[in-house]
Amino acid sequence: MKPGPLIVALDVESAAEARALIAVLGSQVSFYKVGMELYAAAGMEFVRELHAQRKDVFLDLKLYDIPETVKRATAQVARAGVRFLTVHAVGSVVRAAAEGKCGSSLEVLAVTVLTSFGREDLDELGYTCEVSQLVERRARLALDAGADGLVASPLEAAALRRIAGPRAILVTPGVRSAGTSHGDQKRVATPAEAIRAGADYLVMGRQITRAADPAAEAARVLEEIASA
Repeated sequence: MKPGPLIVALDVESAAEARALIAVLGSQVSFYKVGMELYAAAGMEFVRELHAQRKDVFLDLKLYDIPETVKRATAQVARAGVRFLTVHAVGSVVRAAAEGKCGSSLEVLAVTVLTSFGREDLDELGYTCEVSQLVERRARLALDAGADGLVASPLEAAALRRIAGPRAILVTPGVRSAGTSHGDQKRVATPAEAIRAGADYLVMGRQITRAADPAAEAARVLEEIASA
């Protein structure tokens, strides 16, 4: 069964904080992202705990290493029942992850360009193209290498949907409701805009998790998504 489109990022310091937040959000949210901070604090044990509670898990580790290491790490993640795992959109890395999942239900998502990146960041790295051009190039490479889907900002969602077709999974971080803080994100859109652009899933963190009433804020976001 396909989960709902909202993925809440558990960007907290401990498993105890994550459990408390999940309890507050209740049944309206069933899909959670475990990123590097929580993974460093609680590891695969907490990932397995979420899976045991029948929560879908997006493990956002952005793997980038030699192929054999990526392959073996992906195999471990697949055994834990994770739904999505991120790797960098590099051909050898994506191919290794695709091999490592070995027929499991795990889906490998390739990260194109971080949503915190802007033109000045590409200049620093020596790229002369625009962010959108780099995103599209990396997306094509990743899909050709066997990625099940892509992670990119909502500003690139429409272009990537045209490239990837209807079957590829498209996950967009950098989603903020109108009038809320963008934080360190530079390429953002509202939930409704992201869905209309072709996103399947929206990753949202601070707007919900740091709200005075996270459950009410999640409900408001779900209404925005439904309006699209």
